[in-house]
Amino acid sequence: MAKLGQRAENKWVGVNCGIMDQTISATGVAGHALLIDCRSLETQPVPLPPGTAVVVLDTATRRGLVDSAYNERRAQCEAAARFFGVPALRDVDLVQFQAQAERLDDLTRRRARHVVTENARTLEAALVSEQGDAVALGYLMDASHVSLRDDFEVSSAELNAMVACAHRQESCYGARMTGAGFGGCAVALVRADAAHAFATAVAACYQVATGITPNVYVCVATNGAEVVSG
Repeated sequence: MAKLGQRAENKWVGVNCGIMDQTISATGVAGHALLIDCRSLETQPVPLPPGTAVVVLDTATRRGLVDSAYNERRAQCEAAARFFGVPALRDVDLVQFQAQAERLDDLTRRRARHVVTENARTLEAALVSEQGDAVALGYLMDASHVSLRDDFEVSSAELNAMVACAHRQESCYGARMTGAGFGGCAVALVRADAAHAFATAVAACYQVATGITPNVYVCVATNGAEVVSG
């Protein structure tokens, strides 16, 4: 199902997306994040740190992926992979990147740096989440947002405002934009016992900052697509 969903987006919609969204929708496990190897399609459920909740922060600004720079970013990453002589940037580790990065032009270097460091953050996030370390997981989320904002340049003023509002709340471990960017949602990891107060405070903060009324959802990780009987 996930592979068919990706094919529809690639071939019919015209967006050269990966398979993350489709895979989590098909194979999610209640109470867990999901570590996905997008090459082998191997998945590993990762328990979320105890006492935490995930809050989705919808900026109420929409993105149009076909008309956005999504395909452009992919082409830039493919060019960087060719420079390093590998099938994809996942095959480049941080040491290799740093050794050769100065030979890349500034734009391609920043795009590649995001991907290489984000892959490392993702693996580390799975490890610290399994260890129940919400603080470390939040730190990685924050670093991810900075990289998406500055190196990959797929954030927006509204997404940045939303993340800033989340950071102002003491109950927030970390926050970052999510999805392809250019609008849409951010996501925050917060203390479960303060999740609803966090949601109210962030919504008010964001509305003051942008003049836009957001949609905020306190979420629970559930199973992927399955047959539900009455």
